[in-house]
Amino acid sequence: MGLDRDLLRLASVVVLGTIMSILDTTIVNVAIETLGRELHASLSSIQWVSTGYLLALATVIPLTGWSMERFGGKRMWMLSVTLFLAGSTLCGLAWSTTSLIVFRVLQGFGGGMILPIGQAILAQAAGPQRMGRVMSVIGVPTLLGPILGPVIGGLIVDNFSWRWIFFVNLPVGAVALFLAARILPKSERDTRTPLDVVGLLLLSPGLALVVYGLSELGIEGGMGVKAGGGLAGGFALLIAFFVHARRDHALIDISLFRDRAFAAASGTVFIFGVSLFGAMLILPLYYQTVRGESALSAGLLLAPQGLGAAMVLPIAGRLTDRLGAGRVVPFGVIVACLGTGVYTQITASTSYVLLGVALWVRGVGLGMTMMPSMAAAYQTLDRAAVPRATSTINIIRTIGGSLGTAVLTVVLQRQIVAQIPGTTGELGALPAGAGAAESLATAFANTFWWAVALTAIGLIPAWFLPRHPPGI
Repeated sequence: MGLDRDLLRLASVVVLGTIMSILDTTIVNVAIETLGRELHASLSSIQWVSTGYLLALATVIPLTGWSMERFGGKRMWMLSVTLFLAGSTLCGLAWSTTSLIVFRVLQGFGGGMILPIGQAILAQAAGPQRMGRVMSVIGVPTLLGPILGPVIGGLIVDNFSWRWIFFVNLPVGAVALFLAARILPKSERDTRTPLDVVGLLLLSPGLALVVYGLSELGIEGGMGVKAGGGLAGGFALLIAFFVHARRDHALIDISLFRDRAFAAASGTVFIFGVSLFGAMLILPLYYQTVRGESALSAGLLLAPQGLGAAMVLPIAGRLTDRLGAGRVVPFGVIVACLGTGVYTQITASTSYVLLGVALWVRGVGLGMTMMPSMAAAYQTLDRAAVPRATSTINIIRTIGGSLGTAVLTVVLQRQIVAQIPGTTGELGALPAGAGAAESLATAFANTFWWAVALTAIGLIPAWFLPRHPPGI
């Protein structure tokens, strides 16, 4: 059974809205060096422009399942896009590091439900037999983000004010809202479903404190009061949430994890969220701080990863529908490890051809991993469970992304301080010269060992993914 015209129309609207939030992450990545220099911020501070956005996504995604049931998918999707555009406008008007981070958090609150609600609408329309192919369509923003985001961001940063990396969302969002009003179907509403207020008050602050603690590790250079307090408080709240989540109508339906396919897919998606988002922050920094490339050049140098994923994702979707994710994803993890492993050997003069090929290989591995895992998460669930499952799997992916960003930037900053004594990690205050460039390259190479290790851990949950076609 193929993808009919109505399903493709739905997918086009979802993709258009989703690409804004994905692009906004990758556009900002190439501007991190510029933002840190112009706002006189250290790496561990300015990374909150990315981490805060991802964290805000994670804190609002838990509301997806409940809000869809209570207000309807179409209405909530359009509201999310509207709030995202308001946050984008405020980010473009920011006047300091603190104000930018605050507005990025607001932007994340607005856009957090765009992707999961769109996924839920499509998953319900597609059914299990077409899940691999429809998730490949949803994967288009994930592909275009690494290709177009850094290039668009580089063009804007090099030729205009950094503020336009946020204003560029406004026309795209306007078109998405217009099409959504005409194409997205109205869904049934269940006003009897209560909101898990206690769960929300435990989960959201818990996530925030954990990521805050990880960030403070880099600022304090070790387990200081802020880092230790943040991590301890965050994990305590998260443990309390999981105890609380055993009740009916909890914010996250933990009974979903009794399904082996869903549990394995969740683990794989989490690990690759850590690896994907963390590495996509430090890659452009290597090209800009070590190799002296402009933001545009750094963006172009990141394109091979998106091209690799774009080439393999349609094939991976068909193979997942035909063979099962368990026969596709483990191979993708190994390929991604091989591509990432090349970056553990980088120097200040490593061939751009070698780095581009390695990044293309990494993209192939990611394309064979992320979306097939997402498809497997829905494979054995009934239609009524899809909204809650979509909310849960996207929380897990986004938590992984926020943790990955925090962990790898903390590791990188500590490596820079270790390789170049006397520095603080402030991007605008790094020393120049060949010797400093080699030391900086060593810091990046050591950091990529962490990225390889985090990616390799994905083999563990991937081993338990279904090794048969959906419906069998």
